[in-house]
Amino acid sequence: MPIAGHRPAAVSVRPLIAGSNILERYDGEGLAKVSGSDHRKRLVAILAADAAGYSRLMASDESATVAALDAARAIFRTHIEANQGRVIDMAGDSVLAVFELATGAVTAALAIQQELNSGSSVVPADKRMHFRIGVHLGEIIEKADGTVYGDGVNIAARLESLAEPGGTTVSDSVRNAVKGKVSAGFEDQGEQTVKNIAEPVRAYRIIQEPVGELTDLHESPELLHHKPSVAVLPFTNIGGDPEQDYFSDGLSEEIITALAAWRSFPVIARNSTFAYKGVSPDVRKVAKDLGADYVLEGSVRKGGTRARITAQLIDGTTGNHLWAERYDRDLNDIFAVQDEITASIVAAIEPTLSEAEIRRVTQRRTESFSSWDFYVRGLANMRPYTKRRDETKQLFERALERDPVFVDAMMALALCHSADIYTVQSSDVDASIATMLQLANRALAIDGRNFRIYCVLSLAHFWRGELKESVEAGRKAVALNPSSVEAYEALAAALTHFGLAEEAEGCARTCLKLSPIDPRSHRFHLQLVQALVGQRRFEEAYVELDHVLAARPNDVVALGFRTVLLGHLDKKDEARKSLDEYLSRRQLSSADQYRQLFVRNSALTEINLEGLRAAGWNV
Repeated sequence: MPIAGHRPAAVSVRPLIAGSNILERYDGEGLAKVSGSDHRKRLVAILAADAAGYSRLMASDESATVAALDAARAIFRTHIEANQGRVIDMAGDSVLAVFELATGAVTAALAIQQELNSGSSVVPADKRMHFRIGVHLGEIIEKADGTVYGDGVNIAARLESLAEPGGTTVSDSVRNAVKGKVSAGFEDQGEQTVKNIAEPVRAYRIIQEPVGELTDLHESPELLHHKPSVAVLPFTNIGGDPEQDYFSDGLSEEIITALAAWRSFPVIARNSTFAYKGVSPDVRKVAKDLGADYVLEGSVRKGGTRARITAQLIDGTTGNHLWAERYDRDLNDIFAVQDEITASIVAAIEPTLSEAEIRRVTQRRTESFSSWDFYVRGLANMRPYTKRRDETKQLFERALERDPVFVDAMMALALCHSADIYTVQSSDVDASIATMLQLANRALAIDGRNFRIYCVLSLAHFWRGELKESVEAGRKAVALNPSSVEAYEALAAALTHFGLAEEAEGCARTCLKLSPIDPRSHRFHLQLVQALVGQRRFEEAYVELDHVLAARPNDVVALGFRTVLLGHLDKKDEARKSLDEYLSRRQLSSADQYRQLFVRNSALTEINLEGLRAAGWNV
């Protein structure tokens, strides 16, 4: 990270009824309108299918189309029942089925499409019957007569409409549940707006056979890029007032949304996790059912104008607690409190998840690597980066060889080049900056909403002295992820050197507020030091510098600021001693050399030179 001293609304649910189009029949929303004792709620995998171009086929050859449909229904039924599924309906040209497990639904879908598509190869292209299939893991209401209702059915039907003829599309809840368990890859189709569903649904196209270079690796794309997922269970309202559910539910939804902004770990969709509302399930079973590696659960107790929120992050495999925290807040502005708690929880658990993954990956055997393995091992090397520069870069490069569209690996590699500039180890600063920009622009074409791309862009422009552009990129990073200390840190640096030191101070303090016990907090204190120097608040800056020197007593940048501040504070003896050490380590002999070493076009340059001269540097 750059620091001075281097250049460098609900509707009633409709029952399942006959009709020719699956979307017309299952287009219901919500579960609240269903009542009575003859139904039960449960979490299932839902498969919805529909014949593509059915009306055209019927108009062309009615008898042949009916025969083909009957044959297809038999194939569906065979594979559904063989995978612990149950056919709910086969009205018209559509199929609806439910499965106990997501793996059963996906396995059935793959087998069905393979048999249907291979069987149609002898039929003329214009007469072939292809089916679209959608699969979703979600909650349904099941009546005693076997009919089903709810958002889960509607989402599965919408996913089906997104699929290609002969193809299958699944939701992120399904993709996370079956990862590593089926012989298929998954192509991200992004977030899709689903009619009558409040939250967008992330869709994935199933790739039945890996192609190209990936085939040579003997691993499917899904295995190559195995990001662990996290499930956020609905926070429990333990205050006893059911009208306060809106606060606990809203907090859970905000956390899901905020975690999704990190894009580091897939987040199980709300529609899946909220199936556990009102129950106290075994967290390890929840993790297994949802395909989640980690689970966040919590509670809200509201009394009068105060609320106590607790949150715990749990390893879904072992059931061990990784992190826990309690927050006590006044509810004068309930939405502001919700935003604050959301940001605090997310800022705390994302680094905890990263640490847990580093431990998990680096402790296991290394005979076979996936892209994720290489990436996480690279992250583990980042702390002693100066000692492992080449090895760390190679790990990220190998991650990208396995998965050329792995944006986080691209950004990690770009940050290595930034670290080379910061530590004065880059043999060609301009080439390092160019590499950072090339990686960032490549990543933008893949995922333009990944905030880390804009952190890297902010750094690249910073090192070039393009401070206005650095600020703009930093602002974009913060807008995309308001819970990220990385984003605020990048913006703080850009703002200080651009001359907006007061705003930079706010960003630096936000870093410390979001992550108060972060082992990297000395970096945030150093950003605060720079922002205070930019406002000529030298005494306050000197106090903050103690935090930096306590963590990094040999940091030459901190030594430079110590010298500058001692000069401005007129502590002549200490300043002279500090100056001698600084000039010796930097090998500086003129103000021009300092300007070339320091951040180009920085608003701090002359303020720092004033302090160095006051410390006794005669330049």
